[in-house]
Amino acid sequence: MDSEKDFLANYDMSKYDRPSVTADVAAFMVGSEDKTDYRRNPENKLLLLLIKRGGHPFKDMWALPGGFLQRGETVEECALRETKEETNVTPASIMPVGVFSNPDRDPRGWIISNAFVSVISEASVKQVGSDDASDAQWFEVSFERDDNMMYYLTLDYEDIELKAVLKVEKTKFGRTNYKIIDSGGLAFDHAAIIATALTALRNEAKSYDTIFDFLPEKFTLSEFQKVQETVMNVSLLPANFRRMVSNFVEETDEYVRGDGHRPAKLFKRKNNT
Repeated sequence: MDSEKDFLANYDMSKYDRPSVTADVAAFMVGSEDKTDYRRNPENKLLLLLIKRGGHPFKDMWALPGGFLQRGETVEECALRETKEETNVTPASIMPVGVFSNPDRDPRGWIISNAFVSVISEASVKQVGSDDASDAQWFEVSFERDDNMMYYLTLDYEDIELKAVLKVEKTKFGRTNYKIIDSGGLAFDHAAIIATALTALRNEAKSYDTIFDFLPEKFTLSEFQKVQETVMNVSLLPANFRRMVSNFVEETDEYVRGDGHRPAKLFKRKNNT
């Protein structure tokens, strides 16, 4: 019997068709509106980072940051590199949400995408389109379901509105896959990737731990609640919320003061290690 060394020396990979591999990142951020009226708290918005494609296919259409895997790197390294190259934003961490392998998903050929979700905590981050992206912007996200179980993904930036229509294809192991009915002007199958990533993010956020990635090191409980409500698209009673998160946070000796508001105590994430 040949040794493994001999086997590998004579192994011909060209006998098998191989797809190209890409990584795409759905990077979310919670942003606040600027308010001049101190009597009203700023409203939070869930934002998604999109790039405008600078070349074919889908030239001038909006898409997730991402690109092709290079020799010698992992798909995670590819996801971080491509996001940085195309938007000047580097996610602190990323979580895989699925592999998108429909043979017809990319008109260039057989290309498989590894999709990731990420949270960007710096609201002051300055994004810029570069590399093969002509622009990069944060789009406000809305994701709603009607009585017929159709899902509507709406992405807004200034006078641009992208509205995709999807339906659930299957749910297995806690992960939901979506079928695109109308891409809404998004490139490739990115509407389905975004819907899948947002659903995965909301599932993770139920444990509260994920929400800390949206917050500064020290925060008020009102800020914590607003971010949780924004990500989950729910409304919570303050007393109930404080009770639910009591095991996740601890008080500091610091307060934050704002015009027209009483000082609010600052909290931090509890170290349970």
